[in-house]
Amino acid sequence: MRLELRMEYLETIYQRYRKSPKESKGKILDELCKVCKYKRKYAIWKLRQLPMRDKPKFRAERRRCKRYDHQVLGVLEKIWEVANYPWSLRLKEIIRLWLPWVRVRYRISREVEEKLLSISPSTIDRALKAKKRKLKRRLYGRTKPGTLLRHKIPVKT
Repeated sequence: MRLELRMEYLETIYQRYRKSPKESKGKILDELCKVCKYKRKYAIWKLRQLPMRDKPKFRAERRRCKRYDHQVLGVLEKIWEVANYPWSLRLKEIIRLWLPWVRVRYRISREVEEKLLSISPSTIDRALKAKKRKLKRRLYGRTKPGTLLRHKIPVKT
């Protein structure tokens, strides 16, 4: 069977295959394997590739509107720094416990307060991602063993 005829046949089979119930799809695959002399897995792969030819290669990214503005994220960063850089689950609890102190210190509105209380740990991680990366070396102790300290400590033998 020539290539053009196979492609034409595949496209007609694809329409039948897509519309048919699961029980009859096996029979359609058997027929396709007999006519085109394909192996079963290759025939399934060919049928799955057909709709991709028409679709664009990339999909437009879905943009969501920002729920937390700069004021909320700024207060969040300041609390994170003052609390000595805890991880997000602890920071969420710290925000709840320190709310009276935050109200006095940063004079936040009721709306900002509600947003701080409703923010999730994963959102906190995303918001602080750049800051964490910037401070990571200092925060989590990236010291490596070296000879500087070893030479300053006298060793008795």
